[in-house]
Amino acid sequence: MFTETKEVQQWHTLEDGFDNLTRGTAPMPTPGQDEVLVKIKAVSLNYRDTEVTNGEYNHHKTISKRSTPLVPCSDALGIVTAVGPLGPGPGASASTWKVGDRVLSTFCQSHLTGQITAKDLASGLGKPLDGVLQTYRVFPSTGLVRVPEYLTDEEASCLPIAAVTAWMAIFGMEPFGTWTKAEGKPLKGKTVLLEGTGGVAIAGLQIAKAAGARTIITSSSDEKLRRAKEELGADHVINYRTTPDWEKKVMEITGENDGADIILETGGAGTLYKALDCIAFGGLISCIGYTAGKEDSAEGSRINLNLLALRRTVTLKGIINGPRDRFEEMCEFYQRHEIRPVVDKVFGFEEGKEAIKYLRSGSHFGKVVVKVE
Repeated sequence: MFTETKEVQQWHTLEDGFDNLTRGTAPMPTPGQDEVLVKIKAVSLNYRDTEVTNGEYNHHKTISKRSTPLVPCSDALGIVTAVGPLGPGPGASASTWKVGDRVLSTFCQSHLTGQITAKDLASGLGKPLDGVLQTYRVFPSTGLVRVPEYLTDEEASCLPIAAVTAWMAIFGMEPFGTWTKAEGKPLKGKTVLLEGTGGVAIAGLQIAKAAGARTIITSSSDEKLRRAKEELGADHVINYRTTPDWEKKVMEITGENDGADIILETGGAGTLYKALDCIAFGGLISCIGYTAGKEDSAEGSRINLNLLALRRTVTLKGIINGPRDRFEEMCEFYQRHEIRPVVDKVFGFEEGKEAIKYLRSGSHFGKVVVKVE
């Protein structure tokens, strides 16, 4: 089976600003050895996509700006429409997939297991490789995972970066299958702190709650905090605008000598030092993003990070998504608990530019999705 469509519809960026995003076309590709052609049906957006489009994603030396138009975005739900020939040798092959399979893209296509490397970053979708904000794309057979069947197309498209990043932030340093321990509640008695209400934080909230943790979430919006509490079961909420010393509130909630056991640190320069002031002894701070800034302020004096880490024996761990095998593990967890990603707003394919602008505005709660078909 193959599509009769002759062209692929695409969005393009030269990494020169949101307003310069353009529509274009490309010839319909044919899958080669150990490849599959996927008809893309839904794409979820990430903060990274806004940085790429705006020319701001330049902190990895192995990823340079392209001189040719780039198809942005990395998270896609699609349907296999054609399967390439099977290659020789052991390992996964195109025969893993058949026409009609619902699939999800992985972020770094070569990152199958273990620690990510510079080579894996060079296989990232949406930079440096062409991404998924298009109607069809060829993937290596190893660059896809199966979709938890209970999810809608839009919900499933939210998993590749936001959910996998949250999963690795919470369970990435634990052995495979940790989530099955303690009657499926391995985080019972633990406290997880989520910063903000974007895609990673909301996914982290859902995962932590399902795993039995006490959860605390921050936001500058009382309405978003209300939703986090009433709709998603957050145990405690803190408005960081009305409570600027929110780290003290975390310590008050957990007990003066306790603190949060796991913190999903998404703010960066504006929040990391506060996280270090409310982490539990032996706690884990998973460094994920930098929505509050990439550079520390030079004002005043500050205790050296080395001392801040050792004073409460903290583990500071950088997170760049996760490998395919941990993605598959997470999908099992989602299937078991029937977690439904929170979709804030769905845009049409022709509204791709508006969707990326909306995400960058920070108005969303959860994920922003582009419906391709």
